Amino acid sequence: MDLTPFREKIDALDQQIVELLNQRLAVAAEIGKAKRGSGGQIYVAEREDAVFRKVTGLNQGPIKDDALRAIYREIMSAAIALEQPLLIAYLGPEATNSHQAALKKFGASVNYHAFSTFADIFTAVEKGEADYGIIPIENSTEGSVRDALDQFVGSDLKIVAQLYLEISYTLISKSPLEKITKVYSKDQALAQCRMWLQRHLPHAQLIDTASTARSVQIARDEEGAAGVAPEIAATHYGVPVVAKGIQDKANNTTRFFVIGKKPSGPVGNGRDMTSLLISLGDEDAANSGALLKMLKPLADRGINLSKIESRPSKRRAWDYYFFLDVAGHHDDPAMREAITELKQFCTMVKWLGSYPVAG
Repeated sequence: MDLTPFREKIDALDQQIVELLNQRLAVAAEIGKAKRGSGGQIYVAEREDAVFRKVTGLNQGPIKDDALRAIYREIMSAAIALEQPLLIAYLGPEATNSHQAALKKFGASVNYHAFSTFADIFTAVEKGEADYGIIPIENSTEGSVRDALDQFVGSDLKIVAQLYLEISYTLISKSPLEKITKVYSKDQALAQCRMWLQRHLPHAQLIDTASTARSVQIARDEEGAAGVAPEIAATHYGVPVVAKGIQDKANNTTRFFVIGKKPSGPVGNGRDMTSLLISLGDEDAANSGALLKMLKPLADRGINLSKIESRPSKRRAWDYYFFLDVAGHHDDPAMREAITELKQFCTMVKWLGSYPVAG
């Protein structure tokens, strides 16, 4: 079969694509220049969401929407790099789930820096050492990442975007399965693989580490040790994979927040989510029906509650904060009215951010 005519056609199309991409990036560079002059944000979550919806709406195949989104992610990453270099903080070291989430959200053209704790990520963004941070906030198997949630209590940073990452874990070790006596990983990762580990390594000691990638570093250097981490970590650190897909749930997914100094604008059309942090105070919290009273200003205005979680305030015994995710943007009139009413009887109503629903 002579493929020459097809290849010539592809070559011609590639030339057009490259020319159009460079034209698009040149316009993006002009936008960046205008943003810098006016002090505008380089990364705009609501604009990103609009672009993704526009291009997938134009798509008539055969390319799938997910593939088209991945292509445009890298196009926008290259555009951001031309507008202004960005530094993204994530929970490291390299090859963690947070690292993968950061790459999925911001692409390969921006700069990244690994930090060892959630507090370090928040501090880096607050001090301007990083433009944005990305943190895991909840997992579909194990629930909320509480250490990450707690950081919002004392921080003025805003949630500007969210994304979801499907999580798959591998057992990584230089030793065969029957000779593994210790399994290292982040507490959340060990919990998400609990049943598999009990079934296949019932006598192994499970040891918490600062990150999944750190567990692979230990497994690389310690005989009889294994790490639980994404498969990319095995490749990155040069340690063999003993078993793949060891997470207990097939649809294991983690939700991540992008945090920054300036809030995101509204997307509209029911595509915004708002996160709030509320404290009832000692007197109200002790009263019967206090929680119902807190939710009533939202319910009265038809604002849908998608998540509520309590966390100890750590100020005194039995004192709690409530984290809420509700549908809508902070600037919506109904949302502003509800927040105003909440402030009349709650000791604290803190807006954590509004952001596009789609991740």
